[in-house]
Amino acid sequence: MSGQQIAVVGSGYMGGGIAQVFAMANASVTIADVSPEVARANYDRLVAETREFVDAGLFPADAVELVRANLRAAESIEQAVADAQFIEEAVPERLDIKHAALARISAAAAPDAIIGSNTSTILIGSLAEAVERPERFLGVHFSNPAPFIPGVELIPHSGTDPAILPVVEDLVAAAGKETARVKDATGFVLNRLQYALFHEATQLVEEGVASADDIDTIVRTTFGFRLPFFGPFAIADMAGLDVYSFCYTSLQTKWPERFATPASLSALVEAGRFGTKTGAGYLEIGAERTADLIAYRNRAYAQMQRLLYELGPAPIADPGDEQQRFATPATEGAGQ
Repeated sequence: MSGQQIAVVGSGYMGGGIAQVFAMANASVTIADVSPEVARANYDRLVAETREFVDAGLFPADAVELVRANLRAAESIEQAVADAQFIEEAVPERLDIKHAALARISAAAAPDAIIGSNTSTILIGSLAEAVERPERFLGVHFSNPAPFIPGVELIPHSGTDPAILPVVEDLVAAAGKETARVKDATGFVLNRLQYALFHEATQLVEEGVASADDIDTIVRTTFGFRLPFFGPFAIADMAGLDVYSFCYTSLQTKWPERFATPASLSALVEAGRFGTKTGAGYLEIGAERTADLIAYRNRAYAQMQRLLYELGPAPIADPGDEQQRFATPATEGAGQ
């Protein structure tokens, strides 16, 4: 990313992490905030935090040098964005605050500068109302903590120029992140899925089916264990869409509307597309790749179990709580 000029407006926890990511990728990054004093204080914090992450083995050994060389604090938003090719807005999640920041950004930036917003909840079309030349504006949603979570949602609004999407994809990929394109819809994808899971989890607690601790254990040790490697459609295809259809029917004996069978699932099952066992389901996974997929799956799960065993339990519960302990990997050295 050498030669790339990037500005991050809003240098707090999220904005600062995004700035770190780009600076370590060797872009020239300028941060701005409500005052030059806040921006400078956050610059000092980011350097100190980078050093802590290096000492902990979380960042590469040259990260401090990269951040010092590539990151600077501006006196104002206008100064930060003046020469930037890409600008990421990361101010607090309030429409009025974002509108004010985006109006200043777009007025001071070069006409061809691309502007992204790190919003997680506000429709991009609503934010675009404050942007001059809104065709160069889109959502670029990093996740918390930005230095360590690899996924980034890209959300164009109805007026976004499609030509800027591959430019932003390349920029984010050069910083070591993986992008997915998402339409401008309430909740986007990440939060719509995350809050759907949380809602059902709270229902289970409120119904007395299981405690919050036990639900967390079930999620992280069963279907959540798969999620670093496979999304819900790959998991369903491997399980068998005919099996999923049967399970929906079972759930409907108690909640016929809440767990109504998705129309797309019924259509695939009726067409005989059951997933990997038939060579196609939601995804096109040919039968010739099934053996390699299963081998990858087993190796991935075995290595994840070893990693969790090496890390030990998260410091949430009492260390003596057996419910929070990880089992010893069943096969020492499996998946090497």
